Amino acid sequence: MKDKIRVLVVDDSAVVRQTMVEILESDPQIKVIATAADPFIAADRIRDEVPDVITLDVEMPRMDGITFLHKIMSQHPIPVVMCSSLTDLGSETALKALEYGAVEIIQKPRMGTKQFLEESRMRICDVVKAASQARLRKVAAKPRAIAPKLTADVIMAKPSSKAMMQTTEKVVVVGASTGGTEALRAFLEVLPADSPGIVIVQHMPEGFTRAFSQRLDGICRVSVKEAENNDTVVRGRALIAPGNHHLLLKRSGARYYVEVKEGPLVSRHRPSVDVLFRSAARYAGKNAVGVIMTGMGDDGAKGMLEMKEAGAKTIAQDEATSVVFGMPNEAIKLGGVDLVRPLDCIAREVIRLCD
Repeated sequence: MKDKIRVLVVDDSAVVRQTMVEILESDPQIKVIATAADPFIAADRIRDEVPDVITLDVEMPRMDGITFLHKIMSQHPIPVVMCSSLTDLGSETALKALEYGAVEIIQKPRMGTKQFLEESRMRICDVVKAASQARLRKVAAKPRAIAPKLTADVIMAKPSSKAMMQTTEKVVVVGASTGGTEALRAFLEVLPADSPGIVIVQHMPEGFTRAFSQRLDGICRVSVKEAENNDTVVRGRALIAPGNHHLLLKRSGARYYVEVKEGPLVSRHRPSVDVLFRSAARYAGKNAVGVIMTGMGDDGAKGMLEMKEAGAKTIAQDEATSVVFGMPNEAIKLGGVDLVRPLDCIAREVIRLCD
């Protein structure tokens, strides 16, 4: 048990607590050490044994999840995963929790098809594993195996070397996961209003990306929106993949646009960074700049190598500023990265490379 990730589940619903225990303990690397119906009981559980990760309901009686999160992060920082419903209010509150130090957001488990339930189980377990490796941990976690997964081949064939027509318009594609919501905020809010068009995949559940985009749009000089099918990629705008859908960069003549597409999990994710990066290699080639940010796993590593081989310039966030140095590190090890930069330097490098 000492090698397992120890989790405390906090939710006022007994059904949700039981479901979360069943989901988490289906993974041999995870052990639920306790459950709690509210933050006061959770505090007692933490005094008995400090967990590696806490899953925390957003809305609870006696004390809400945000208040409890603030107390945890100010008194005894522990990686926290917020567990939220799909309501607009819940989405907005969960996004606020990310600003207050939560590592990730997951949807509350709900009934669905067998495929949906399996994908939900995989997502929840992967998020907890990622949280256990977040940099706020005092002791670094040992690397954990990533299960076999589909590649971008299931969504788009590899680009041929002659797939591109000539154009001079630059486009920026960005991929991020654990810790990426705050990394993207830091990146986007310093970009000038006339920045090249940007297309982003952030691993985030369905129902949260619209609120996330609106939040960023309110603080950035570039406009930010949740991508819709056939949206044009234009200067001064960033498009964010909608949760539970792949996002591809496409081109018609000199016009870049996006395609929102359904399909299986790729590299264990939907949306997948690998899918976006492969499409950028095919349709933008040397006119693209790729950025891979903080996150667990290797989604985006192969796609970034394909971008580099197509002539694109590529940047990875460095280890010191990454919450989890998984995705950038995998891209670096695969040979797909030109530059490794701290978060606060990435926007400047992107603008330089697009000049």
